[in-house]
Amino acid sequence: MSEPTLPPESTPAARVALITGASRGLGAALAETLAAQGWHIIAIARTTGALEELDDRITAAGGSATLVPVDVTNDDAMRQICLSIHQRWGKVDLWAHTAVHVPPLSPAGHVAIKDWDKTLTVTLRATGTLIPMIEPLLRASTQGTALFFDDAAWHAEAGGVRKFFGAYAAAKAGQIALARAWAAENATLGETRAPRVLIETPAPMPTATRARFFPGEDRATLSPCATEAARLLKHLG
Repeated sequence: MSEPTLPPESTPAARVALITGASRGLGAALAETLAAQGWHIIAIARTTGALEELDDRITAAGGSATLVPVDVTNDDAMRQICLSIHQRWGKVDLWAHTAVHVPPLSPAGHVAIKDWDKTLTVTLRATGTLIPMIEPLLRASTQGTALFFDDAAWHAEAGGVRKFFGAYAAAKAGQIALARAWAAENATLGETRAPRVLIETPAPMPTATRARFFPGEDRATLSPCATEAARLLKHLG
């Protein structure tokens, strides 16, 4: 199977946003919000149909997007995509990383090994492999920014972990720790082109993931994904 390549783009974009996990939920909302502000969106996700629906909404609103249906855990494919981005645009101004895997909630002693493996691979390992691939593209921007998202769902009171969330919490906490280390390293460097790394915690949203975590919850009390996307993007400055 040949490596994925980006389709030709006739009009270069002033600002380029790479969104990993863009097909649904917050990732899709970020893509639509940024596209409406004139950003060109490179949308990466596994689900082709959902990406096409996203593209339809972006195009109908007058925006532009490049769709890349690929799994972020495919190292060779992601390297080729980053090379293609470099060859076409020369930079990424914003990387918003929303891709995670959510395993079934389970007592720590009963987590299936396949769920452990997939959760760690998608949520933690992929983050670690993507950072060195995408960092050069962010450095090529005048103010490259990487944006990560913590999830309040697994946090219990007094800094604890909510029961049955152990596998998801372990992977997500590892991802955020990695992002924090990257942020601290870049701040210490003091370089003008060192990527800015931001970590935000969205308010609870009516996503499919949230419904799995808290079935029966009144979704009317949750913040719409579009509302959270607009709020979080204000932090970009």
